[in-house]
Amino acid sequence: MYMASPKETFDRLKASLQYHDELYYKKASPEIDDSTYDRLKKEFETLTEKHPELVTSQSELFSVGDDRTEGFITVPHKVPMLSLDNTYSKEAFIAFGKRLEKAFSDSTLQMTVEPKIDGVAVNITYKNGQFMRAVTRGNGTEGDDITQNVSLISELPKQLINAPSYIEVRGEIYMRHDEFERINKQRISKNLETFKNPRNLAAGTIKLLDFEEAKRRRLNIVVYSVGYYEPSHLFHSQSSVQLKLKDWNFPVLEKFWIADDTEQAWTHIETLDTLRHNFAYPTDGAVIKVNDFTQQKELGFTAKAPKFAIAYKFEAEQLETVLKDIHMQIGRTGAITPVAILEPIQLAGTTVSRATLHNEDEIIRKDIRIGDTVLVQKAGEIIPQVLSVNYSKRPSDSKAFDFSEHLKSLNIEAQRDDSGATWRITAIDDPIQRQRALLHFGSRSAMDIENLGIAIVEQLVKNFNVINPSDLYSLTIEDFLKLDKFKEKSANNLYTSIQASKSRELWRLIHGIGIPNVGKQAAKDLEKVFQSLDKLGQASFSDLTQIDGIGSTMAESIRAWFGKPENQSMLQKFKAYGLSLESESTAKVSMKQSVLMQKTVVITGKFASMTREAASDLIEHAGGRVSSSVSSKTDFLLAGEAAGSKLSKAQSLGITILDESDFLKLVES
Repeated sequence: MYMASPKETFDRLKASLQYHDELYYKKASPEIDDSTYDRLKKEFETLTEKHPELVTSQSELFSVGDDRTEGFITVPHKVPMLSLDNTYSKEAFIAFGKRLEKAFSDSTLQMTVEPKIDGVAVNITYKNGQFMRAVTRGNGTEGDDITQNVSLISELPKQLINAPSYIEVRGEIYMRHDEFERINKQRISKNLETFKNPRNLAAGTIKLLDFEEAKRRRLNIVVYSVGYYEPSHLFHSQSSVQLKLKDWNFPVLEKFWIADDTEQAWTHIETLDTLRHNFAYPTDGAVIKVNDFTQQKELGFTAKAPKFAIAYKFEAEQLETVLKDIHMQIGRTGAITPVAILEPIQLAGTTVSRATLHNEDEIIRKDIRIGDTVLVQKAGEIIPQVLSVNYSKRPSDSKAFDFSEHLKSLNIEAQRDDSGATWRITAIDDPIQRQRALLHFGSRSAMDIENLGIAIVEQLVKNFNVINPSDLYSLTIEDFLKLDKFKEKSANNLYTSIQASKSRELWRLIHGIGIPNVGKQAAKDLEKVFQSLDKLGQASFSDLTQIDGIGSTMAESIRAWFGKPENQSMLQKFKAYGLSLESESTAKVSMKQSVLMQKTVVITGKFASMTREAASDLIEHAGGRVSSSVSSKTDFLLAGEAAGSKLSKAQSLGITILDESDFLKLVES
């Protein structure tokens, strides 16, 4: 059996940690849970301790992570925001506590125990009592300025009474579960992908450059410590900080204990584990600190973390329940996702009755069967997943789950992708797929038809046998009056919305018709090149793959879609009902605007008079294309404040740089 060398293992772990750090800190979209990440990190640290020669720079030690992203002003912290050492073991925590007791055997030692909040760390500065700035943890020494979005948090005091001349207050920004569910329900109604968990959504919201969208999402905050402050004698302990933060009307921790020894601290940790599911914010552990600041200073820091504190991470709650059935969830492109229907259980503070099973291969790998007793866990305290099967409780008449046969029993015609584990519907008239297709067609990112929600779509398919989106344009106000709870005003509104969509841009129609793998940006690129659906339908595989951003998979999807007679019939109906299948953008772009015609523009940094989305709209209206990365194919870089690495790369490639003023003059001319 092949054994990897220490260098190969080092490179593998380093690449894996870099990948997961990027997902967690910068994209707020992690693929693994905290315990899995911590195990990877521990394996890496053990290897580097054993082979220090493998480490060529301090940056390879993954001490804090880095949430800094382009488009934000970077601000240094006066006192570093370090991460804490973690443990999942009671024995390791007891050993930590005993070391502290030994270090202060001749004096009084107190430890504080508080909830570890699963949110986004923030450092908030007040000067002479006035709210001044909010900054992310960043890389521990400097972070991104997120003042604008943090100012929307209503419970955050904007002015402190009897405050010091300067103070940094630290805490966690989070999103309540009810707000998270509200936003996801809205996205489901618009056939948009849902967010994975509250922590990820909170992290994404504080970095939103679209201020209007940020206003529509409610964030909360809880504070628990301080960074730099003047005068320096203001606090003497962690408990005195808690009292003062409460006195200043900050939202503080729901529970805060002071323990006189390690055993008492452990009792508080166990109590916290039972109480935490009723808290307003998600918690994933307990933070234990030496209370006295003089003793904290005496203990000091390692290169990565303070020696006077530790985080005890709770294992995700797991419970057994019975898997009663497996339902098939159908997406807009006909992709089928198996969902476990469970005997309801209380898990991590909520009732769990469903869990994803991912795909056929996952069911086979775990040998999951209907009637099994399964172990369920909520990853990140929000996403239920089936971990394993308790085979000892399996019924004697149990049968292996046959994906294909199950689909047939449900009268679902489908086949598995040649490459991959996804099954897709092949039946043209499947009602669920028709509903998904209609919802996508009417979504904001496609034809933007107001009032076309899931309840209405279900009725249109059932009552009027709507087959595809073109049938929407055959419906009248009288038809809509027959829908449940519809009166004259609501019928008129829906009819008007559908008719208004006839004049939408061509890219919206290209996106709305649901060609697999063709998203919003690809639809815009296709409109610019072909200018009509007829020309797009006639494009060869070679024509398509020559377009920047259109790969072989997407090209094959486009060719296959236009090759189906039912899709050609739908396009003819669109034309008959008055939808234009040709682009009008060329006629709208003047000669002076054509400076950007068919030019690729990359946007970076922050702008005083517009959001990035507004800048993108201006570029596209002038006939240009917006790209996310700088390359030799880039024609212009629109650079705002704190432009970052994209500016440096563009300069090295000799690309024309536009500042905000130059750009606005160009498009307004």
